[in-house]
Amino acid sequence: MRPGATSRGGGTSGAVRDGGAPRAAGKERALTSVAAGTAYEAPGQTPRLWHVTLSVSGGEAPLKEVRRALEQLAHDHPFLLTSRYASDHAEIRYWEEARDLHDAAAVALRLWGEHRQTAGLPPWEIVGLEVIDRETYQQRVAEGYGPAPATPVGVHPF
Repeated sequence: MRPGATSRGGGTSGAVRDGGAPRAAGKERALTSVAAGTAYEAPGQTPRLWHVTLSVSGGEAPLKEVRRALEQLAHDHPFLLTSRYASDHAEIRYWEEARDLHDAAAVALRLWGEHRQTAGLPPWEIVGLEVIDRETYQQRVAEGYGPAPATPVGVHPF
């Protein structure tokens, strides 16, 4: 718990004030203000960066069409870092800004289906998803066992 914070629920009855002591019945509570320009954000509400790797596969498709579709997806959504592809599978890697892992994963799981028509993506299914926070990504790269840095950026064959 942060300094000066009070616990919610489960304590004594009555209102709680600065030191956490119950307030006497009928006593007014002093209000405090927040300095101008200061924003309060509840824990877990600040967006974080998540590294997403989405793997898809399915029936064979012409390589030129797969590449063109992935390039169109990258054009429509410039947050995509890199895509690797073959005639029957592809891998898309990018950074997602989201409140938590659940939100980042939900966006990633919708990406392929929602853009299948507009980008002309093959009718493949999602077969893999990895979502890791920025610190984990950086630690893996530094230790040499994580996903290689997404360079060069773009759409490339496997």
